[in-house]
Amino acid sequence: MTRVLVAEKIGASGIDLLKAHFDVDTAFDNDGFDLDARIGDYDGLLIRSATKVTADVIEKATNLKAIGRAGVGVDNVDVPAATKRGIIVANAPESNVVTAAEHTMALLLALARNVPQAHAALSGHGKWERSKWSGVELEGKVLGILGFGRIGQLVAARAKGFGMRIVAFDPFVAADRYKDLGVEKAESSDGVYAEADFLTLHLPKTPDTEGWLDAEALAKCKDGVKVLNVARGPLINDDDLVAALDSGKVGGAALDVFRSEPVTESPFFGRPNVIVTPHLGASTAEATDRAGFQAAEQVVAALTGGAVTTAVNVPAIKAEDLEVLGPYVPLCQHLGRLAMALAEGSSVDRIDVELLGRIADRDTRPLATATLLGVLAGKTEEDVNAVNAPAVAEERGIEIVETKSASARDFENLVRITVHSGDKTERVVGTTFGRRNRPHLLEAWGQRFDVQLDEHLAVFRYGDRPGMIGRIGTAFGEAGVNIVSAAVGRQDDDPAHPAGSTTEAVMVLTTDAPVPREVVDAMVATDGFTGGRAITL
Repeated sequence: MTRVLVAEKIGASGIDLLKAHFDVDTAFDNDGFDLDARIGDYDGLLIRSATKVTADVIEKATNLKAIGRAGVGVDNVDVPAATKRGIIVANAPESNVVTAAEHTMALLLALARNVPQAHAALSGHGKWERSKWSGVELEGKVLGILGFGRIGQLVAARAKGFGMRIVAFDPFVAADRYKDLGVEKAESSDGVYAEADFLTLHLPKTPDTEGWLDAEALAKCKDGVKVLNVARGPLINDDDLVAALDSGKVGGAALDVFRSEPVTESPFFGRPNVIVTPHLGASTAEATDRAGFQAAEQVVAALTGGAVTTAVNVPAIKAEDLEVLGPYVPLCQHLGRLAMALAEGSSVDRIDVELLGRIADRDTRPLATATLLGVLAGKTEEDVNAVNAPAVAEERGIEIVETKSASARDFENLVRITVHSGDKTERVVGTTFGRRNRPHLLEAWGQRFDVQLDEHLAVFRYGDRPGMIGRIGTAFGEAGVNIVSAAVGRQDDDPAHPAGSTTEAVMVLTTDAPVPREVVDAMVATDGFTGGRAITL
């Protein structure tokens, strides 16, 4: 009989589902349960956040085949160790999306009508202050949404029920998805700031989104805008929001998340125009029960040969394919990330993945998935991995088209990635060279060259004339940035540039440290340069 251990308390529905298929033990009601000593007895394990499934625990789990995490994150599981042992690790990423969207709506209504303040005044101080706490209607107001993934879309649908006009920005959601939901698509975050009466954040936490809502962003908002954050605390620059609340630029704020948690002292506490809750976005009985049930479903699927739809790891590529495809998985991920960086600010409607050469004879689905990982990495509110990337792309209306050809002309194998945004396209091309299969970039911004890809690089587009390369080198040297390699591409016979005109060139440089954005921006601002990007892969 297959045995499953439920290490922490989950809803009864999840336990009942497991019991319908397996012999189930529960550790949460057994004070003397020794996980290290007993884990070898079980084929499946279901946990929440408290149980730490370390490499040592996995080493002792000689029969374990599946780990289910009743929740979103899997930080308490050593996923690489589990993968090495062939153990499937699955979570419940959709368990709290409805709860988070509803909490956003609860704070939106409370912020509009001053509900917590009026309650505190009446019940705590016996003050009947109708005029002081008079609010505003949501009908006809504009809700600006930054980050239009699953939660943002659920918030939009609910806000439309209150008669609100919705303006959203997320470059990683196709234009048709906005149309389907009756939402106006802003071309940039600035477009949201200019329109929003209420502004709600549903962005992922990445180095790029750290402090996203700062003084510069708030200055672009309407006077009196009201701000909501049920996503991640670090998305907001706290000092800048406090200053905007003091000046009246921001009329109110509702915050469920903070830069560090738990928090009992904050400059936001005690303000009459700020509502705070202790990270309740995912805290409902239904979400807790749903997380346990969804995790149990994944364990059942893993142990009965079903489809594990929320696995965060995947089986290794078959041995016979690994030799051929293995080096091209990171190449495709790098190219996807590069294409998005070069298409900066554009939305994504379609991604073309062209695979040429002997790699076309293999099962190349891992390469298409790797491309998606590069395109979507750090751009969605949910973590994207090799299992869920296709589903995340599909729900955002992003089409991925894969084509294959056995002929690669001048190369043994070649990968072309093209990102489509409306009538705009951005193509990058790469391959691998040598016994160590080092990744090389062969085309970007319409020009061809050959440069080995490294972690840090910069790309410049400019009118080709004497001294341009030297200007870049001088600027980097003054900034203390060491150039490792460089390549230039240009088309001398480009019909778009007749004789006597300036030919466009593209230069790619690799460096041994990240290139500061301000260095690139300063270079692009000088005469002759038309574009520049700093990219870390």
